[in-house]
Amino acid sequence: MNMKFYMTPGSCTTGIHILLEEIGLVFEAHLVNLMAGDQHKADYRAINPKGTIPTLVREDGTALTDFQSIAWWLAKTYPKRKLLPDNLEDEVRVLEMMNYAVNTIHGQGFTRIFTSEKYTPNPADYAAVKARGEEIVTEAFVIVDNLLAGREYVAGHFTLADAALFYVEFWGTYLKMPLPENCAAHYHRLLKRPAVKQVLMEEGYGNLFQ
Repeated sequence: MNMKFYMTPGSCTTGIHILLEEIGLVFEAHLVNLMAGDQHKADYRAINPKGTIPTLVREDGTALTDFQSIAWWLAKTYPKRKLLPDNLEDEVRVLEMMNYAVNTIHGQGFTRIFTSEKYTPNPADYAAVKARGEEIVTEAFVIVDNLLAGREYVAGHFTLADAALFYVEFWGTYLKMPLPENCAAHYHRLLKRPAVKQVLMEEGYGNLFQ
């Protein structure tokens, strides 16, 4: 049985998609249409009761249902791909950055921008919620920018953290939010990676390379 990857193009699952391609794994891609509510359907909830993305069903039939656990499992299962650094200090820094990208930039910032209605029952408050999300993202990118100073990648070479950081940089660019200098350089550096280019082409963002 091949692994099954449940994804939504252009979402946080893009980061996991990149990791799968970097490793060179064979997997079945299953699209989850969030706008159509696929994540709430019984067949998907049977796989991932949380109703979230991404989901990776492994060859033994068990599922991992969040970005960090999937990324960590991939790195530990395929160590030759060096998706984690060799030393503990850099490894925890990679974990720290991945969690910051997923939990804060995405989970606190972009969720307010993309799903303002989840934060207030009053449509009149949506603009304020979105504005707060933009503040969180902007402030976070400044922090990340400082951490990337003098670095091509988070920990010297491409790791889990770079995949997580890429998808929030991608969102920021898509929304025309100006990325700080080091974040912008990191984003454009990753765009040149063959696996990243392949993923974005497959997910319908080939216009980025025209």
